[in-house]
Amino acid sequence: MSSGGEKAASGGGGSVKTPADFLKSIRGRPVVVKLNSGVDYRGILACLDGYMNIAMEQTEEYVNGQLKNKYGDAFIRGNNVLYISTSKRTLAEGA
Repeated sequence: MSSGGEKAASGGGGSVKTPADFLKSIRGRPVVVKLNSGVDYRGILACLDGYMNIAMEQTEEYVNGQLKNKYGDAFIRGNNVLYISTSKRTLAEGA
């Protein structure tokens, strides 16, 4: 099928970005991973696979918006992931 009806989510002109392109572009950058349970994990995206299994570094766990735990490295099973978002805030910000 043609991609004539698709629009780039970023609003930029030119090429259409796929979700896979987005995921490749954010490796090594701060992200927020929201789980189906409502818990957020914030850290540096180390890698991920086709099943959305995620490896993160410098990971912080937030429950109801409050910092609950800090982990050096974390692995999140893909079937628990609701979404992945780039982080607008720095990881070192105050609570």
